[in-house]
Amino acid sequence: MKLPLAYLCVVFVWSTTPLGIVWSSETVSPTLAVLMRMALAALLGTLVLLVSRIKMPFSAAAIKLYSYSAFGVFGGMMCGYLAARSVSSGIMSLIFGLSPVVSGLLAQKILHEPKFSPVRLLAFFIALLGLGIVCWDNFSLSDGAAVGIPLVICAMLFFSLSGVLVKTVVISIHPLATTLGALYFSLPCFAAAWLLVGGDLEPAQWGIKSLASIVYLGIVGSLIGFICYFFVLQRLSASTVSLITLITPVFAISLGAGLNNEHVSMNLIIGASCIMSGLSLYFWGEKWLLKRRLTKAST
Repeated sequence: MKLPLAYLCVVFVWSTTPLGIVWSSETVSPTLAVLMRMALAALLGTLVLLVSRIKMPFSAAAIKLYSYSAFGVFGGMMCGYLAARSVSSGIMSLIFGLSPVVSGLLAQKILHEPKFSPVRLLAFFIALLGLGIVCWDNFSLSDGAAVGIPLVICAMLFFSLSGVLVKTVVISIHPLATTLGALYFSLPCFAAAWLLVGGDLEPAQWGIKSLASIVYLGIVGSLIGFICYFFVLQRLSASTVSLITLITPVFAISLGAGLNNEHVSMNLIIGASCIMSGLSLYFWGEKWLLKRRLTKAST
């Protein structure tokens, strides 16, 4: 696989996934839509695993890895799908863009990583200000945002916490095996959630757009996207990979506005700019400051 192609694939998948979630939940209940998506991904992934003869370990460490991964998959996806009918795809992408900062905070407690520097603290508060502007704007425009926004924030927290917990497990394992382990462990949870909310199954109401979105998310979003992401993560620096979280919200907002007639207000633009500025400062602020100090010292 070509590295540039894999990188573009991750950008494309992360940009289109929020809109796919919104569309898949239009005529299919959110709990059933995410269950169908994950079941399809698990089925196709298992076929690839068998054909490729990739080993899937079930040691104590592997099971812990699958459990931590499933925690993020189930918690993040379930909250995201439940919010899809009241929150735009662009907002979902913006909030998930904050996950690197939240992961950094969680890593301080769980992985005992160093505390944020003053520059990163400033970046965190700028991003938080942007999130506040975006949330306030949505609360004033949509009655359902009061429930949808907290659900998306919870989804992002599940995703971030899962990513940090995964780092506590020391094991060498193929990315596809990790993905399938997370799917196998989370599928019973998705099925239980679907049954708890009524277990509705009304194919007559399903629209073509929703079904096509589920298939797209199952194949591209959940399988190809993960494989490309782990491929890129193993070969590029963390700062280069982190660029994806800055690029995708812009594309997601544009796609939502152009393909789904989602409203883009001035407050949303201001809030998004604050979030993007905060993330940029978080990733590269210390390097910029150090470079500036070295330039001054050399003159």
